[in-house]
Amino acid sequence: MAQRKTIQVPLNRVEGDLEIRAQLDDGVVTDAWSSGVMYRGFENILKGRGAMDGLVITPRVCGICTTSHLTAAARALDMISGAEPPPDGVRVRNLLLMTEHIQSDVRHGFLMFTADFANPVHRDCSLYDEAVRRYEPFKGETVIEVIKHTKTVIEIVAILGGQWPHSSYMVPGGITSVPSASDLLQCKHLLSQYRRWYEKRILGCPLERWQQVESASDLDKWLEESDSHRESDLGFFMRFAREAGLDKFGRGHNNFVSYGSLPLPSDTEVQAPRDGGQLTPAGFARGGEVVEFDQKHIAEHVAHSWFVDYEGGKHPFDGETRPYATGREGKKYSWAKAPRYDGLPAETGPLAEMIIGGRPLFVDLVGRDGPNVFIRELARLVRPVVLMPAMETWLSETTADGPFYSPPKEFSDGEGLGLTHASRGALGHWVKIEDRKIKHYQIITPTAWHASPRDSDGTRGPWEEALVGTPVKDVGNPVELGHVVRSFDACLVCTVHAMCRGRRTARTRH
Repeated sequence: MAQRKTIQVPLNRVEGDLEIRAQLDDGVVTDAWSSGVMYRGFENILKGRGAMDGLVITPRVCGICTTSHLTAAARALDMISGAEPPPDGVRVRNLLLMTEHIQSDVRHGFLMFTADFANPVHRDCSLYDEAVRRYEPFKGETVIEVIKHTKTVIEIVAILGGQWPHSSYMVPGGITSVPSASDLLQCKHLLSQYRRWYEKRILGCPLERWQQVESASDLDKWLEESDSHRESDLGFFMRFAREAGLDKFGRGHNNFVSYGSLPLPSDTEVQAPRDGGQLTPAGFARGGEVVEFDQKHIAEHVAHSWFVDYEGGKHPFDGETRPYATGREGKKYSWAKAPRYDGLPAETGPLAEMIIGGRPLFVDLVGRDGPNVFIRELARLVRPVVLMPAMETWLSETTADGPFYSPPKEFSDGEGLGLTHASRGALGHWVKIEDRKIKHYQIITPTAWHASPRDSDGTRGPWEEALVGTPVKDVGNPVELGHVVRSFDACLVCTVHAMCRGRRTARTRH
């Protein structure tokens, strides 16, 4: 007879408050429940405020993805006001969003994710001592390097946007700041510095060499090609992750969603990987089949969320945020809602972007092995390879002469949506304006997709499903559950924002 055990694990290093309840049979997860234990009330805070207030308030939804929320809020108001930012305004908007991505990807990889490589559970791994030297929190050699260099590159946002986090430089029609030639030159210098460090320390090779890696066999050849590849942090990640078996679990539903992001200016040399005019294409993939994206297929369910019930799912323009939690029913167990695309749960983020963008390496890896912890984190660590060349081009194309702003038409009532990608994936704001005030505001964050509880049909959310099949060596130190959840780069602060005092402390901590 199988030995069954249920553990409750509050996870740290996930940007917020998260509890995972997992059922294990003979040490393998057979079911899981993801509980966001704090309530986010920004949708209700915004009601009745001025039409433009979302530009100031929503960047404070999260201090990690602040530029992403500003982008989504501005794009929604662009639609409502009929504003069309000029090419240089589009470039600067994109540049600052991409800056947020390239620092977040490396910070997550080596401050949040690989910290678990130094966990005693992995003591038997032949690379354990080296992992401790590199990734021990606050002390590891790579940890210190990452803090130093990501802190520097984010200055690009401060130079062109005034501050970071919680910037407010975007408005309908473009941006409010006018960068000087000196500002642009300084940004080029900061990006160049970051690229050199990233190539030497993280990749162990030029971006151009990594771009030649287009299949699983190419990846193996790259790893063995030189000591600089093997000893780079990317090479070490690959070697440790494979020895630890991270390529063997964390599959999930194998569905991917991308709203699309980083629209191409009309006069740029940057090319999109697919039709649609965006560097990050929009689409939905079920397995390897990519179909056209239509935001009308998005709906949020609350059957297992602490909100007043409604039947089935509702599109964000019709969505409701009415909290309801008595603590007496077992059916509801999370403050996160359950977004679905055409009725299906889906993951988003760097791996989804690679699959929907048709990036050959990740199409091959997922086609061969399916999604897993290793592939998901690999996609995040190398996304800067895709972004930095476009950033360099857009910095070179931008001139101090501008223009950076095009006045919108008369601001009128209406509804609009702002779709973009935060560092963790698809982010959307759906807005209705009436009498120049906000009547309705709904936000779906990437972590809302990932941290989703079950929906009206009882289907698990993405990382609930990804946890199933995960082997756990030590139930008192279930680091494997952290590997799975952190491979999605969880950010619960974007999903929930309040917690009742007196909540019972769970038995197992990690």
